[in-house]
Amino acid sequence: MSTTDRNLIPGGKEPAVRTSVPKRGPTPLEQMGGPAGFAYSAAPVVVFVLANTFLPLTATIVVSVAAGLAIAGYRLLRGERFSLAAGGLLGLAVAIGIVSLTGSARDFFVVGIWIYLAAFVVTFGSVLLRRPLTGVAWNLVHGRKHAWRSDRRVLRAHDVATLAAAAVSGARFAVQQWLYVSDETGWLGIARISMGWPLTILAALVVVWAWRRSNRLLPTA
Repeated sequence: MSTTDRNLIPGGKEPAVRTSVPKRGPTPLEQMGGPAGFAYSAAPVVVFVLANTFLPLTATIVVSVAAGLAIAGYRLLRGERFSLAAGGLLGLAVAIGIVSLTGSARDFFVVGIWIYLAAFVVTFGSVLLRRPLTGVAWNLVHGRKHAWRSDRRVLRAHDVATLAAAAVSGARFAVQQWLYVSDETGWLGIARISMGWPLTILAALVVVWAWRRSNRLLPTA
C-alpha cells in the first residue's frame, strides 16, 4: 500500500484537515460596552438636565438616582460585567452627592471637568518627558522587554497617540469649564454627551494604531 493510500479514509476520500481560526479580539468600542454603553452613559446626564429644567433640585436628584439604579439593574440583568454597571452608578452617586452638598445643579459636572484637566496634564506631560503614556502601557503589557524609546518610529507613534488623548481631554476641559463658569447647565449636558464617547472612540483608534505599529516594528513573539 502506498503512502497516498494510507492517508485515505474508507471510501477513498482524504481526511478533512481542520484549521484553527484565530479568535478576533474585542474592538475598542466593544471593550467600552458597545453602542449600548454610550446610551447608558448618556442617559443619566439627559435625565438630570431634563429633570432640572422642569423640577426643583431635590426632585431632580431623586429622579436621577432612580434612573441610575434602573439603568444599573437593567445592565446586570442583561449579563453585563459588574464593573461596567457599578462604575456608571458610582460616577452618578459622586456627582449627585456634590450637587446635594452645594445646592447647585451645575456641580453635577464639576468632577468630570477637573478629571479632564488632570488627564490632560498627565498625558501631555508624559510626551514632554519623552515617555508617552501609551508607549509605557504597551511596554508594560509586553513584559518591559523592549527598548521602545530607542526606536524613533515607535516613539513617534506613541507621541501621536498620547497627544491625541491629551487633545481630547484638553478640549473637554476648555469647553465644559467655560460653560460651567457661565452657569449653562443645559449646555454642559449637551457638551458632556457630544464630547464623550465619540471623541473617546477616535482617540482609542489612534492608540490602537500606535500599538499595532509597535507590534510590527518591535515583534513581541
